[in-house]
Amino acid sequence: MIAAVIALVVVGALVVAFVVSLTLRRHGESAVARRDWTATSEVFKDPSTDRVMRVWVDAQGERHYVAEK
Repeated sequence: MIAAVIALVVVGALVVAFVVSLTLRRHGESAVARRDWTATSEVFKDPSTDRVMRVWVDAQGERHYVAEK
C-alpha cells in the first residue's frame, strides 16, 4: 500500500516537472527583443520546436534568441 502511494507521488512529480519544462524558455531565449539589442542576419529553424529564431546581440555581446513572427 505504502509502495503504491510512493510510486504515485513519484509519477505525479515527474508529470508536473515535464509539464513545467514545456512552458519554460531555454537559455538565451526571449519572448521579445529589447530595444537595446541589435538584430543579426542569423536566422535558424529550431529543430526541437520547429520555430524560426532570429539571433539578437546586446551591448555586452550576449546572444539572445527570439522567435520570428
